[in-house]
Amino acid sequence: MDTDMKDSILGALENVIDPELGIDIVNLGLVYEIDMNDEGVAMITMTLTSMGCPLGPVIVDQIRTALFDLPEVKDVDVNIVWNPPWSKDHMTRYAKMALGVR
Repeated sequence: MDTDMKDSILGALENVIDPELGIDIVNLGLVYEIDMNDEGVAMITMTLTSMGCPLGPVIVDQIRTALFDLPEVKDVDVNIVWNPPWSKDHMTRYAKMALGVR
């Protein structure tokens, strides 16, 4: 996958807002890996802020909706992992400032 496509996918994922925190999943540091194969399947490896997050399916649906707006994306595969576990250290400076985290 070329850099422009990766940037397009990241840009689309920045529109996916964690409903509980009100910050997008990219700036929260929830997205660990992005790839896309030759058939146009976007593969997103990510985590959630907690294992018991009840909004995981909502976030996955939002990811699928956001990525299907890109004409190159034919299908979306979201793989939720728990290792490494998410922590506030994964957040960007923007997300930390928005949430008042040091």
